[in-house]
Amino acid sequence: MRVTVVGTGYVGLVTGVGLAKLGHDVICMDIDHKKITALQQGKIPIYEPGLQELTIECLKRETLQFTSDPSYAYRYANLIFLAVGTPQHPDGTTNLSYIENACDTIAAHLTESAFIITKSTVPVGTNERLRARMVKRLPMGIEVEFASNPEFLREGSGVHDFFHGDRIVIGTENEKVRLQLQELYEPLEIPIFFTDIRSSEMIKYASNAFLATKISFINEISNICQKTGADVEAVAHGMGMDMRIGSQFLKAGIGYGGSCFPKDTNALVQIAGDVEHDFRLLKAVIEVNNQQQEVLVDMAENVMTLTGKKVALLGLSFKPNTDDIREAPSIAIAKRLLAAGAIVRAYDPQAMDNMKRLLPDLLYINAAEAALQDADAAFIVTEWKEIIHIPLKRYAELMKTPRIFDGRNVYSLHEALEAGVEYYSIGRKGIKSETLTTR
Repeated sequence: MRVTVVGTGYVGLVTGVGLAKLGHDVICMDIDHKKITALQQGKIPIYEPGLQELTIECLKRETLQFTSDPSYAYRYANLIFLAVGTPQHPDGTTNLSYIENACDTIAAHLTESAFIITKSTVPVGTNERLRARMVKRLPMGIEVEFASNPEFLREGSGVHDFFHGDRIVIGTENEKVRLQLQELYEPLEIPIFFTDIRSSEMIKYASNAFLATKISFINEISNICQKTGADVEAVAHGMGMDMRIGSQFLKAGIGYGGSCFPKDTNALVQIAGDVEHDFRLLKAVIEVNNQQQEVLVDMAENVMTLTGKKVALLGLSFKPNTDDIREAPSIAIAKRLLAAGAIVRAYDPQAMDNMKRLLPDLLYINAAEAALQDADAAFIVTEWKEIIHIPLKRYAELMKTPRIFDGRNVYSLHEALEAGVEYYSIGRKGIKSETLTTR
């Protein structure tokens, strides 16, 4: 099948490369000429495990092409996937200008009727409005039909998720589109759920909002555990054994970040507001998450003075296995530490270049243990393997004062006690060893 994917960001790249791996003839289109030139050489602009190797493989097999020429990209495509960004405006509403511009460009260059498939996350009713917009701009005799096909790719495991997802959601009332997409995805052997377009659009928002709610819920429980002496990990385990609840997304920490949860929860609040519904629950979820991102600094200020202290900030990306720092808890933490007068020494295996552009005042260190050397405190922010595998005794050996604030509950309380470090985590009692020494 001939497929064009519009946008070579995270969703567009994984989708395009994944479809090319299945044997479809895929063209990835982007207006960024510099990015396209790099992609043509097999160099991808993001960090995603396995994606570069798969891109090079598909380029060699000639099932994948990259172009910035719209007349070439849209001339012969059976299916055109919209995977351009839909960022949020300052008020939380969705910025649709990029996807509208993409549709205008498609309409100007189509030479045959086509099916337009929206992968971008868009408010309910957007596909219908985009179709109406395109119809006004299409040449005589050219027709388009729209379908909604939201993505559920997790950054850091996007390639795996494309080939092994839980479900594929497709919203369309057109039987021809339905049959084409069923054939397109058939080799994956993933269950396909067909529904109407508006329900498909809502499924994406509702799914992310529900997962965000679970995260904020367990973080609120962790704050109560901290004050009552309960252990949030035991509480979460006991809850998760109930099949009605499940154990996923019950991991207490410093809140969610990334390109999806913050944007989609804010957008859903706005979507609800547009139909005069006050989504109070989701507003509370967002508020809890914003507060949770700074809980580690609150802990630190309760037990030490940060002014002039050397602080190791371990992990910058919003989650492991990605270089994405969008809405990452590390940003709020770093800003608070700098404002308190701390000397912040930051390390991340992939995200330091991105963070340098945002926060140039941090000291960027090329290894985790080097960041810990002679530090007065350490903040564990992202649970990269190379960070969580550092033995606690190394903290004691390297740091001036082995005082750890763990935002991901990486270590057990027993380990902390045995290592002789001062250890504060989320929803668990603090460990202050009697043998703690300052070098």
